[in-house]
Amino acid sequence: MDEDELRFAAGALADAERAVAMTGAGVSTASGIPDFRGPDGVWTRYDAEDFHISRFEADPEGFWDDRIALVEELYGDGREPNRAHEALAALEREGHIEGVITQNVDGLHQAAGSDRVVELHGNGERVACVDCGATDGLDAARADDLPPRCRRCGGLLKPDVVLFGEQLPDYAWYQAHAMAQRADAVLVVGSSLSVEPAASLPREAAARGATLVVVNRERTALSGRAEYDFRADATEALPRIRDALADY
Repeated sequence: MDEDELRFAAGALADAERAVAMTGAGVSTASGIPDFRGPDGVWTRYDAEDFHISRFEADPEGFWDDRIALVEELYGDGREPNRAHEALAALEREGHIEGVITQNVDGLHQAAGSDRVVELHGNGERVACVDCGATDGLDAARADDLPPRCRRCGGLLKPDVVLFGEQLPDYAWYQAHAMAQRADAVLVVGSSLSVEPAASLPREAAARGATLVVVNRERTALSGRAEYDFRADATEALPRIRDALADY
């Protein structure tokens, strides 16, 4: 990362009246959570169609059997926030960003101390009853008693995440859209910006004139429109951006 460019990007975030961060899988890979769509991603080892809403509705027991295996691979050894999560929490705490919009479902932003986190795709640590809407921890889904049932009403439990074939939760989308619309600077971290409708948030913000700062290992769909486009590891780049903001 060019030091001058980094300092200028930090200055743009400091000058913004409202800045917001948007994160993808690249923020969590350093915590041991594999990405889904990369060359060695999760969908190279699992059939994505097995996690479609239609599969859940038609075969909830088989769906949950595969889901538990997937969760064990993703989170089985326990995962902790990394320096990127911690830097974003510090940026919010210090007033540099309004909050985080995330495509991730691992809950690591909250674990690192971020207060305002909009989870576009839900949270993989929770389950929700399809009948009464009550939520519970993932431990309610036990491999020896599938499909899991709601402790309150006996209804079928579903992972509290957006499955293939489902729309984003209305309220999460409303919150994220409102945050992006108000922002005059958007910090995108660890996302290829290839998944819609999430990718439309920074794109629309940039079209309105918001400053776009992108940190990602690979070129993104919006790299050509970003004022600052860093090809870097989030765990290295974000602490440096935070340090640079101390000068403003």
